[in-house]
Amino acid sequence: MPDRDNIQTFANIDELAIYLRSRLEDKKAILIFAYNGTGKTRLSMAFKELGKQTNEDGEVISRDTLYFNAFTEDLFIWDNDLENDTERVLKMNTDSRFFSGLTELEMESRIRRFLNRYADFEFDIDYTHGTIRFWREMQTHNEQEEPVLIKISRGEEKIFIWCFFLAIAELAIEEQEAYNWVKYFYIDDPISSLDDNNAIAVAVDLARLLKRQDRIKVVISSHHTLFFNVLCNEIKKADKYFLNKNRDRFKLRNTNNTPRFYHVAMLKELKRVADSGELYTYHFTILRSIMEKTATFHGFNNVGDIIKKEPDDEDGRLHYRYIQLLSHGNYSFYEPVEMLEENKEIFRRILRNFLDDYRFNPEIFSLDEEVKK
Repeated sequence: MPDRDNIQTFANIDELAIYLRSRLEDKKAILIFAYNGTGKTRLSMAFKELGKQTNEDGEVISRDTLYFNAFTEDLFIWDNDLENDTERVLKMNTDSRFFSGLTELEMESRIRRFLNRYADFEFDIDYTHGTIRFWREMQTHNEQEEPVLIKISRGEEKIFIWCFFLAIAELAIEEQEAYNWVKYFYIDDPISSLDDNNAIAVAVDLARLLKRQDRIKVVISSHHTLFFNVLCNEIKKADKYFLNKNRDRFKLRNTNNTPRFYHVAMLKELKRVADSGELYTYHFTILRSIMEKTATFHGFNNVGDIIKKEPDDEDGRLHYRYIQLLSHGNYSFYEPVEMLEENKEIFRRILRNFLDDYRFNPEIFSLDEEVKK
């Protein structure tokens, strides 16, 4: 049972996984924020193990969870062609059911629809040998050159594997025969090495894919505050939790109706970029989201009520107009737009006033250092 702070305690990871499955009987999605080292990956594996059924010989005869985590990335291993140093390929562990029935499903075109948003390299898949080749198109004097095979970077590899997963998730959503067994997605930290702009893009693309269907339930866990914040904004009806570990016990805090713990981390990040000057237009959207939830918590109907101190507060009215104007519209996913200098100054003022008016623990926010003027 939850305590008065809306926190539930679980003796082990299996109890927690069972609880998440029970919540998904009534919910479509669960979002979990947790720091690295809490046990997110172990939780994803415990969740999927609960969906397995075995026969008398211990052989798995059915399962229900398609998952993405660190183990998914381990299904892809580089063969660097040490002998000739030319034919570098990414090998797929085709013994895994993750790759079942892909040959007839036009995987390359499905993957490219996602990948083209994030990367500029090309690839093809050899299903017979279970390998993937990569190259970049080269052009000289208006003639296409023969592609030179490359080994993509670690970050590019991660985003390729993520797009591979999204393509398979799409097959499951469409109930293609090879993946019609999928009842749950469990996704753990898909963007650990991406910059903020790609983190936003990944979150929005994932949310759009999930909102296309109602059959498959989903759990998403992450330690990335920006990624998690965007998901919360995009999947509004999801259960939202903060997970931490105290010794051997796991504590799950329901944050659906309270100021969310991860917004503390988001405010700290906003202060950091305000100090550094690395301010992009999407930071206004994040600030607005935090202020809206603060307004709700304090009983106000409108975010403007926590910006304007008095009815004749000219600065407050001006700042409210800026929040309204600069936070609306789509996020700058793929071409991040840096704020103009005057907008950076206004952002710093609004943030500084907000932190002054709604006091937080200075040890968390380092509020003893003023936001740059």
